[in-house]
Amino acid sequence: MAFTIKDEDIFQTVTKYLINDFEIPAEKIHMDANLFADLKLDSVDALDWFATMETEIKLNIVDNELQKIRTVRDVVEYVKRNRPPDA
Repeated sequence: MAFTIKDEDIFQTVTKYLINDFEIPAEKIHMDANLFADLKLDSVDALDWFATMETEIKLNIVDNELQKIRTVRDVVEYVKRNRPPDA
């Protein structure tokens, strides 16, 4: 799947959080990586991470959408749909 520039920017931001906050090696992070099975996050980690993004990048949190997120690609798509237009 081809990235748009915005997709790549979002992917880089997501990758930065995973490396810095959860010490996940960069080589494990790719669009189809499962947050739980591949990257070993648990549900509390995921919620903390989204709370951080909510604060730092003004990401709007939509609870019913969070339950569907499983992969890095899901996170990128979620951020695209829910971040403020000026972000």
